[in-house]
Amino acid sequence: MPITNAADSSLVFYTNPQSRGQIARWALEEAGAEYRQKILEYGAPMKTVEFIAINPMGKVPAIVHNGKVVTECAAICAYLADAFPEKGLAPSIDNRAEYYRWLFFSAGPLESAIVNRSLGVDVKDEQERMVGYGNYNLVLDVLSQKLQSSPYIAGERFTAADIYVGSHVLWGLHFGSLDERPGFKEYAARVSERSAYKAAKDLDEQLIGNN
Repeated sequence: MPITNAADSSLVFYTNPQSRGQIARWALEEAGAEYRQKILEYGAPMKTVEFIAINPMGKVPAIVHNGKVVTECAAICAYLADAFPEKGLAPSIDNRAEYYRWLFFSAGPLESAIVNRSLGVDVKDEQERMVGYGNYNLVLDVLSQKLQSSPYIAGERFTAADIYVGSHVLWGLHFGSLDERPGFKEYAARVSERSAYKAAKDLDEQLIGNN
């Protein structure tokens, strides 16, 4: 669906093209949602009184849909799947175990492991029980095993969980923050062929090119 300039749009998307907002935009494109975008630069524009009222963390992305605020990329993916059920981005309620499991595995252990590794945080053996992800290599091995067992993270078809997991794998392989494991490249190729992914990527690349 097109980006709209209508002031009364029911969905407003706050983002920066060089941020995790790329994940949320992909989710919006998969959902077929019409939305109005507000591009915020890093620094003061993300700390205004108006935006802090939306996200007290002062970070993007965030969406406001029919007056309801959703922040955090995994939550945005899950919310949009439910808000636009006709797109089939979430399994039926009684088939969501894998969907929830891997969506939140990636929002917790996977992202924490990648960020800590990138920041040079070294978890000692005796500290692993205190850390939700245990250790970096364990997280990657577990994800690798899963991605070799089915074409998508929750089974045989693409879901909103693949937007979030796929973004981490694509980003990590591209920037080298994610060591390669069996199944990663194949999965990345599979999800990046989606038309919604390509449309979202083109929109953000255009914005980056205009800056």
